[in-house]
Amino acid sequence: MLLSTPIPSRPAFGGHEKFVFRQGWLKKAIDAAQQDPAVFSKEDAFVHLGVGKNMAASIRYWGLATGLLENVLHQRGIRTVIPSALGLALLGENGFDPYLEDIGSLWLIHWQLASNRERGLVWHLVFSRYYDVEFRKVQLLQFLKKQMTQLAVQTTEGMIEREMDVFLRTYVAAQPKKGLGEEENLDCPLVDLHLLSLSPSDSVYRFQIGKKPSLPTAIFGYSLLEYLKEKIASQRTVMLDECVYQPGSPGQIFKLDENSVMVYLEDLEVLTNGAIRLQESAGIRQVYLYQNFPELGMNLLQAYYE
Repeated sequence: MLLSTPIPSRPAFGGHEKFVFRQGWLKKAIDAAQQDPAVFSKEDAFVHLGVGKNMAASIRYWGLATGLLENVLHQRGIRTVIPSALGLALLGENGFDPYLEDIGSLWLIHWQLASNRERGLVWHLVFSRYYDVEFRKVQLLQFLKKQMTQLAVQTTEGMIEREMDVFLRTYVAAQPKKGLGEEENLDCPLVDLHLLSLSPSDSVYRFQIGKKPSLPTAIFGYSLLEYLKEKIASQRTVMLDECVYQPGSPGQIFKLDENSVMVYLEDLEVLTNGAIRLQESAGIRQVYLYQNFPELGMNLLQAYYE
């Protein structure tokens, strides 16, 4: 049984205009939305953002897909966007890391994207429900087609393939091609996480499973609390396996093994002064939440960046 919200029946595809997000784009999204929540509804949005027209639409998409922007319906029916609480905290004027200079911020954005079942459905499905370590594009495409059918998501094979290509370019450095300009060869910042690699000789992609030295304990802790948010409302204990193997869990989204998750949980006990603890009883390992702090996740982020 999933702890997370269900897959929406009509997820958003294609809003990225086939662009991965670039360095500085999410900051542009936050700044523009703060100045004018209707900026992305205007024909000259690309002028204000200093990018191409399709890129302006893509910036809006990625702001929403990473949960750093929120949609708000204006009184006159205009759909506007505003920075989310996390968006302001991370990338606002006095934000934790407005220029994404800390690798922990990239892990946080990866979590946000792969947890978004509406605008990041392919990202969520691949990280949460695809269990092969190695794959070729044709295998991943077949998996995604099957998932869409099972979830009753109506789309086309061409759209799924385009989403898959953008997904892969989110984490794998662009392979330089003749005829492409510098803009087309720019990488997404999430490439630096080294979650996914490509062997050009045989076109095989491979997930990097296991320990993630650059993933901070505080970012893992924030993600864990977000994942368990529904669970926390009714109980104080969670099986360790749920945090490692369940779809949408930090173990799956960050591609961690069980030992790595246990190390993070042990470190979290120290970091949270015992509010989160890993304990074993009769051979059963459980995560205990000794206190219900609605702000604990954000407090972890604040302490980390300070």
